[in-house]
Amino acid sequence: MTANKRLVLSSDHAAIELRRAVAQHAESLGWEIVDIGPQTPESTHYPLHGKAAAERVVSGDCALGIILCGTGQGIMMAANKVEGIRCGVCSDTFSAKMIRQHNDANMLSIGARVVGEGLALEIAEAFLTAEFEGGRHATRVAMIEPAQA
Repeated sequence: MTANKRLVLSSDHAAIELRRAVAQHAESLGWEIVDIGPQTPESTHYPLHGKAAAERVVSGDCALGIILCGTGQGIMMAANKVEGIRCGVCSDTFSAKMIRQHNDANMLSIGARVVGEGLALEIAEAFLTAEFEGGRHATRVAMIEPAQA
């Protein structure tokens, strides 16, 4: 595991309670939590939260990120617009493990209206405990990165 054990979490209004549960679980796994909100249930815009969390990861402030919205899809799309982010939305533990091992994903997205709390915690744990395998996967990950000028 990376020496940086800081994990950024963010969501929109639809996923505040699940984000808090994920934060507590990740903390029990030894992660330092950087929860960037929101803290209140008023309607908010998931693209802003996905981008803000992604910027914490690419800056190196946080090693990984977990973001949540109703489906996990919209906030994932916003995060992936930030260069250097590889975020996947997962509804099962196998996919969460594989996006780390094979795709070197640095962010995970979860749909709060798609999975229940118990499964969400298992998904987060699978993502946070998996390691990138490198090798042939590193070649493939390099192929999806933007071309360097």
